[in-house]
Amino acid sequence: MAQSSSEQVFNKPKVELHVHLDGAIRVETILDVAKRRGISLKAKTAGEMKQKIILHEPATLTGFLEKFNEYMHVVAGDREAIKRIAYEFVEDKAKEGVIYVEVRYSPHLLANSEVEPIPWNQNKDWSMDVVELCKKYRHDGVVAIDLAGDESLNCEACPNHRRAYEEAVRCGIHRTVHAGEVGPPSVVREAVDVLKAERVGHGYRTLEDQELYKRLLDQNMHFEMCPISSKFTGACDSDFSQHPLITFMRSKANYSLNTDDPLIFNSTLHHDYNTAHKYMGFTEEEFKRLNIKSAESSFLPETEKEELLSRLYEAYGMEQSTAF
Repeated sequence: MAQSSSEQVFNKPKVELHVHLDGAIRVETILDVAKRRGISLKAKTAGEMKQKIILHEPATLTGFLEKFNEYMHVVAGDREAIKRIAYEFVEDKAKEGVIYVEVRYSPHLLANSEVEPIPWNQNKDWSMDVVELCKKYRHDGVVAIDLAGDESLNCEACPNHRRAYEEAVRCGIHRTVHAGEVGPPSVVREAVDVLKAERVGHGYRTLEDQELYKRLLDQNMHFEMCPISSKFTGACDSDFSQHPLITFMRSKANYSLNTDDPLIFNSTLHHDYNTAHKYMGFTEEEFKRLNIKSAESSFLPETEKEELLSRLYEAYGMEQSTAF
């Protein structure tokens, strides 16, 4: 992206609900950690590393995922690196005006120094492990579980995922699922009806099934939208004036704007907001509305959620009784 992050069409407090920690690392940190650990990289400078990692043109979802192979082996399995990445992530989000963020990551991949691609349906019981971690740390900042993977596979092919989500429901653990990013609406239907997802990650393809879309609108289902990401992963047309997000906006749907993997897209949350404003007709009032809806759809405990909403309403100069 050629935009400067100093260009801000919405410089008020924001909420972000869909961003991956391993896709939000500073390039300089990758180089520093590689040097400390004695890991040789083909790229020696920040500029060279960016050329390796950043997507400059729209690609496929597979092409996008391959970018992680350029650097994940550097930070995986290193406690100090992960602590630094987390700290710098919070710094970066604060600079973007984000006052509440839910960041996601795979604990197995970040803890594993021998990083290898794991097929979505491999018979490793990682899903249940993640639920157990959620149960253990649910009062220490962990708020939910997520599922991301090959959308061509269903729950019948991956029974461990279904069992994990059933356990999450039983224990009252919040749930979101990547669905309808590149896969058909049936994947969204399965995420909501079978896995009992409370939010949908991306969900652009939901619009291809208008009956499903209307039902989810009526249910106030939250969609975690990532416009810049959707262009570079090939999930949506690169012409933002034709983006599915416009339909969600016009329907007054419940959705958020998010960065997804800002390192690989060389972007910030400002870029997503600027794009929505410039190409999709978003107004300041719509930005306020979507952030209020994002806060309402966050996985915070109710008391903390009310505090977050109060901060937003005050910053926006609005009465908390305002109906959207």
